[in-house]
Amino acid sequence: MSPVIEVAGLWTRFGDHVVHRDLNLTVMPGEIVSLVGGSGSGKTTLMRQILGLEQPTRGTVKVFGIPLHGSDQQTVLKIRRRWGVLFQEGALYSALSVFDNIALPLRELRAFDEDFIHDMVMLKLDMVDIERRQAAKMPADLSGGMVKRIALARALVLEPELVFLDEPTAGLDPDRSESFVKLIRSLHQKLNLTVVMVTHDLDTLVSLSDKIAVLAEQKLIVYGTLREAIAIEHPFILNFFLGERGMRALSATGAADKLKGMQRRSTD
Repeated sequence: MSPVIEVAGLWTRFGDHVVHRDLNLTVMPGEIVSLVGGSGSGKTTLMRQILGLEQPTRGTVKVFGIPLHGSDQQTVLKIRRRWGVLFQEGALYSALSVFDNIALPLRELRAFDEDFIHDMVMLKLDMVDIERRQAAKMPADLSGGMVKRIALARALVLEPELVFLDEPTAGLDPDRSESFVKLIRSLHQKLNLTVVMVTHDLDTLVSLSDKIAVLAEQKLIVYGTLREAIAIEHPFILNFFLGERGMRALSATGAADKLKGMQRRSTD
């Protein structure tokens, strides 16, 4: 089985400031991988480089086995049609209706008639549990939870194999957040998606992640399962997971006691 994403020997430098130093990351088909790290750790920059929106200083980024940086524009466009992106605030176009926002990626291809586009939009609304009658609404008339779901419908409208989620539950209250996490989990299973997610929300992280990539000190200090991640005695790991919410999220996994033991040893 070939990796969906391969990052090898990646360096990112802005002037004298080094963000990533010889970073390596491999994402396999069907995995949900979460990128976490403190402010300035480079998790969002890494996602933007995987999306081809920023150029690394050194190293390679391959998606579906094809180098993103250095390939011709037509090749990159073909790769991009195989993924979808959910931006943190939804990034819906305020001047377009719900229907037109979801239809936009299909219309940009200039390959489908309006009947097909209509059917696809309605199918995606059903998929994200939004009533079809909401299609005529404008983004300003939507709740935060609806914006997230409609943005997700747009990300899925080209039926991608790979989905990027940038803080998918940011701004949602606990009930809506839990509902959205359940939706992502369900779609991941039904559509056999590979998912790369940036999140600081521990409930989302614990509920969804197959693997966690923790960025600190200009590199990945750990890349593995939740249990493998919290086994690393590192200040960021302890600080990130040892808060009240972190311990509550971990308690459902049985990992909280292990982390408390690490904290005791670190203070002895």
